Amino acid sequence: MTEPRQLIVVDAANVIGSRPNGWWKDRAGAARRLLADLAGLSARLPETTSIAVILEGAAKAGADGTEPAAPRMTVVLAERSGDDRIVEVVAQASDFDQITVVTADRELRSRVHDHGAETVGPSWLWSQLD
Repeated sequence: MTEPRQLIVVDAANVIGSRPNGWWKDRAGAARRLLADLAGLSARLPETTSIAVILEGAAKAGADGTEPAAPRMTVVLAERSGDDRIVEVVAQASDFDQITVVTADRELRSRVHDHGAETVGPSWLWSQLD
């Protein structure tokens, strides 16, 4: 029996903003650090699990080509609303058996649930990374 294909969609702004560690002084740097942490996690996850990280606003500069490459991890830059882009990614993820969105945003949680996704809070992801 094969393992189900899982997609973890990370609301980077929400995850980064969940820890008051000075991220607001350098949003691109905070995004770069999160991407590095997620690259390490991606390498430890089963081959059937992929990660999509949504960056918006000033944090998009963190994906400047110097971030670490990781197996099965994609960085998605939101042109406008990060939440709208997350919903689009979830709605288009028909190749996956399970979709988990990492966010604490209640409205976004409701929107992705409408597309069959599960949600977990940022603390779940931090526990995977720490």
